This record gives sequence, C-alpha cells and structure tokens, in this order.
Amino acid sequence: MRQHFQKKGFTLIELMIVIAIIGILAAIAIPSYHDYTKRARFTEVVASTAPFKTAVSLAIQQGTPLAELSNGSHDIPKEPPATKNIASIKVNKGVITATATPAAGADTYILVPDSDGGWTIEGTCVVSGTCTS
Repeated sequence: MRQHFQKKGFTLIELMIVIAIIGILAAIAIPSYHDYTKRARFTEVVASTAPFKTAVSLAIQQGTPLAELSNGSHDIPKEPPATKNIASIKVNKGVITATATPAAGADTYILVPDSDGGWTIEGTCVVSGTCTS
C-alpha cells in the first residue's frame, strides 16, 4: 500500500502574485495617506482662525475702520506662538493670514472680510485644495 503525501504550501507564482498585489495597493495608498494627513493637519490652521474672525467681525460691526484692525488691537488676539502645524496667524487691516508649517503643507489661509459681513477665502490652500471640502 502506498501512502500519498499531499504537499502543503504556496507555489512561487502564488507568492509573487501576492507580493505584486501588495505593491500595487501600497503605491495607491501611501500618497493618499500623505494627502489625508496634510489636510487633517491644515484643519488645525483653519480652526485656529475662529477667534480672530469673531474679533474682526465684531470690530467691523462696531464701526472700526479696517485700517485699524491688527493683532492686539480692538480686542483682536495677539499673534499666537508657532505650533507643530501653525507657523503664524496675522491680522493686517482686517485681513487674517494664517500660515501652516511644512508638516501641514506650508499653505496660506487668507480670510478677507467683505462689506456684507462675510468672508472670502484666498491663499495657496485654495489652489492645493487643503482648505476646501
């Protein structure tokens, strides 16, 4: 009576196919992940402008001329210290300019007040898509 031994394991071609599939998935996933993390870091920059927007809006409603609106005046917060994602937030003549660090894409987020009490978003983040949905 003969005993039949059944081979167990993977062939070389099966292993090569699996490695190729993993390589393709990695080539797609890694750039998407980097873009996602950059956008997530830039969200901190956008969120950090909220107190400045509120203060500038309030000053405009109270009749303060735009030329007088800057950091530290008319209850507008002073420029905050740099963080891991925020390089600076400056207010000049009512225009808020937030700059991200290289970790967050090094983009600028510029808020320009309009006469209707709204805000226009400008800066390099609009072109790169980090500050838009």
